[in-house]
Amino acid sequence: MTVVRARPREGRPRATLLGFAAVLGAVVLAGAPARAASSPAGPPPVCRSVAVPAGNGHPARTAELCAPWRPRDTWAAAGPPVETIAFRPDPAQPAVVAYAAWIRSATTDLALYLGYEGPGPTSLPRGPEMVPPSGRGRLLATFNAGFYEHDAAGGFYVNHTLYYPMLDGLATVERFVNGRVDVVRWTGGPRPPANVVMARQNLPLLVNAGRPTPLSADNAAWGLTLYGAPAVWRSALGIDATGNLIYAAAPAQTSATLAAIMVRLHCVRAMELDINPEWPIFVTYGGPGAAAPLLAVDNPNQVPTRFLTVTTKDFFAVYASRRPGEPEPW
Repeated sequence: MTVVRARPREGRPRATLLGFAAVLGAVVLAGAPARAASSPAGPPPVCRSVAVPAGNGHPARTAELCAPWRPRDTWAAAGPPVETIAFRPDPAQPAVVAYAAWIRSATTDLALYLGYEGPGPTSLPRGPEMVPPSGRGRLLATFNAGFYEHDAAGGFYVNHTLYYPMLDGLATVERFVNGRVDVVRWTGGPRPPANVVMARQNLPLLVNAGRPTPLSADNAAWGLTLYGAPAVWRSALGIDATGNLIYAAAPAQTSATLAAIMVRLHCVRAMELDINPEWPIFVTYGGPGAAAPLLAVDNPNQVPTRFLTVTTKDFFAVYASRRPGEPEPW
């Protein structure tokens, strides 16, 4: 159900607001019940202000139309470790839907894997190049990473191996030995310190301090697009104020509109990941053993089993955590 938060006169009948919401229509992902509004420590709502015309004796007013989050992987934990949402980011483009996922960092482990071609050429071992069978019993989600190294140089560090040196000033998702994750502007030099167990860079920060960065307005700075179109499929990864990760992907986005989506999703910092239609993907799993994979991003170029076999490019995996700071399956 769509949730509408009103800024009404006291005593406004709730049924009238819900009826208005039904007329507007909300985009939701099917297959799971909506998270109860009282569930603690879940993702904050994603809302937009709408004008409610005068009628039935009430003056014109403003309300907030909120899309519901949907719990995923409920088999893994009492509190949903992953929740997804779909919403229309721009009322002027009603056909464009944005997809997002919220990842509960306290109960999950973030992992990074190379593909057989991405991030780029290396003489070092590339690892399993897919979700390793040893980790599938607690696999919660998988999603795309960033650019090939030859398209945008950036650091890549995982499994005690530095594949490409870190570059100061670039946006970086990192995981620490205690299991904590973050998205930051890197200032640590070419090699991660001992308390970092995974780091992946891609371009500068798209969002910082809860606002789009000035560079986010320069669309040419955020990668070569298919046929040179300014607005294409884009994806991003951010962190919220309580340390949870937020992934988003949407078609027909510029760098500026993608930054706006990440701000609307309450990210304090965010980085762009892959762009163009071939790459954005987010998959959840309906049971242990990578059972019942489900695409949470409606991208027709993807299949839900993509990361269960050897894959072209690097990607992230999310696992149910058994203890803080455990190494990722490899």
